[in-house]
Amino acid sequence: MAKINRELCTGCENCLPYCSVGAMAIQKEKAEIDPRVCTDCYVCIRNEVCPSGAIETTPFDSFIHQFKHILSDPTETTAQTGVPGRGTEEAKTNDVTGRVRKGEVGVCIDMGRPGIGCYLRDVEKVAMAVAEAGVIFEGPEITPLAQLMADPKKGKLHDDLPNVHFLSIIIEGKCSHDKLPSVLKALQKVEKEIDTVFSLGLATRVDERGYSPVLDIIKDCGLPQPVRGKVNVGLGRPLVTD
Repeated sequence: MAKINRELCTGCENCLPYCSVGAMAIQKEKAEIDPRVCTDCYVCIRNEVCPSGAIETTPFDSFIHQFKHILSDPTETTAQTGVPGRGTEEAKTNDVTGRVRKGEVGVCIDMGRPGIGCYLRDVEKVAMAVAEAGVIFEGPEITPLAQLMADPKKGKLHDDLPNVHFLSIIIEGKCSHDKLPSVLKALQKVEKEIDTVFSLGLATRVDERGYSPVLDIIKDCGLPQPVRGKVNVGLGRPLVTD
């Protein structure tokens, strides 16, 4: 975990602008890091922002603190998924993996960006809302969030986690086309109940004309049509075709 060596700190304030979640402050002429807010992203450490070397690291005292660092530091790789940068296997690999089948839509809710951070209490609130609406979550081999769920069917996290602060985390799963309107309405409702931001990504198969029923569902829910996206053009050898 990151901490300030008060003997080395000169109170120059060079570090303050580098903290994207506002965890650093000057107290009694020395910098301090609020461990409740710090996400252990190590931006301040990797960029060597302190001219006196006062920002140091200490061993992690629990699984969740180490887990928080791995997901918040894009240079780290999550062991269970083998993926760096928040550890989630991207749905855009679907051309080969076949994770999203015909009649299904992949749902990716990216919480905490840009640079705001998110507490797990809000992550749980969103996860439970979309689970009730019909989203089935990916397992721990795909997304790290699954490791924190006490009840994956309901999106319920373990009880000791609500006040843990992450730089960002991804809620990922899928649902059938007929469940998507309920999922979108659940997100429109829950977005007013959380103290952070999220972006929504949808992964869907299209026909030879580039059409998917998902586009009509988005329009019917009063959401703007996507103006850009990641498109797989079928160059990978598909393992699943249905």
